[in-house]
Amino acid sequence: MIYPWQADDWNRLQQLRDHWPHALLLHGQAGIGKLRFAQHLAQGLLCEDRRDNGEPCGACVACNWFTQGNHPDYRIVVPEALAAEAGIGNGADEKAEKADGDEGKKTRAPSKEIKIEQIRGLLDFVGVGSHRGGARVVVLAPAEALNIAAANALLKTLEEPPAGVVFLMVSARIDRLLPTIISRCRQWPMSLPAPQVSTQWLAAQGVAEAPALLAEAGGAPLTALALASDENRTLRDWTLKQLAAGPECDAFACGEALQKLPVPLVLGWLQRWMYDLLAQRTAGAPRYFPQASAALTRCASQADASAFARFMRAVTRQRAVENHPLNARLVFEELFLGYRELFA
Repeated sequence: MIYPWQADDWNRLQQLRDHWPHALLLHGQAGIGKLRFAQHLAQGLLCEDRRDNGEPCGACVACNWFTQGNHPDYRIVVPEALAAEAGIGNGADEKAEKADGDEGKKTRAPSKEIKIEQIRGLLDFVGVGSHRGGARVVVLAPAEALNIAAANALLKTLEEPPAGVVFLMVSARIDRLLPTIISRCRQWPMSLPAPQVSTQWLAAQGVAEAPALLAEAGGAPLTALALASDENRTLRDWTLKQLAAGPECDAFACGEALQKLPVPLVLGWLQRWMYDLLAQRTAGAPRYFPQASAALTRCASQADASAFARFMRAVTRQRAVENHPLNARLVFEELFLGYRELFA
């Protein structure tokens, strides 16, 4: 099923049914359910007894195969790291590989990229006729995870698409896609749900403090739901208190406390706080942490404008190498020392 806030997108998409594009690019903010929407749309395209509004019947042979994950005319392509989230099982890509064949070494981390080997396997699939005499559907998510070789291999197929094949591509960062790939897709921006709809849905999921979490998630309800059960929430709240302290922020305590956390996670907290500092200073309306408005006002009034700009450039540079094997403690100490210098 799709999420409640996606009904309008679903109904508007049905207008394309008579002239369905060979490639549809569903794009929008992360955390609004684009992948589930694409999977439901794929089931609707493959359903052999679909309803008038394009919804899959859920009872035909094709729907049963789809829900069991073994429909012969359907493929989903995601990075290894997202295979479990996408409901893909028993693939060779999911098995941990030993480095250099040495079983005594650690298994490598699942890849966050879509590799050319995955696209080559996909091309074998689209080159074969339909098993059920209908469409063949491919879901690819997130499209920005395609590495250069994989993107170029896919581009050739998008330029000369096989008959009866529909690509449903999902992206939260359309700016990271090759312009040539974008130009060969029908773009479909997915709507960010209204705050009231999201808070009602989050409350139905048993989430307390839904408005605050939704604000921190940038309005994305699935991100807010994940934040509600985040095992690092205590450390996140502690970090925000350190940032709220402004010149009294203890950079070395931050390095000590946060060193076991992923660098991208902490950079995300820091970047959202910095955005709110700027928003508070210029518009008086923070986006991510409205409950910290008083602390943001105080910090914004004390921060030096030129130092703020320099620090933001430093955070951006760190973002560019955030997935490299870095010493997290040293990274965090340097960043929080830089933050404290805003108030020197």
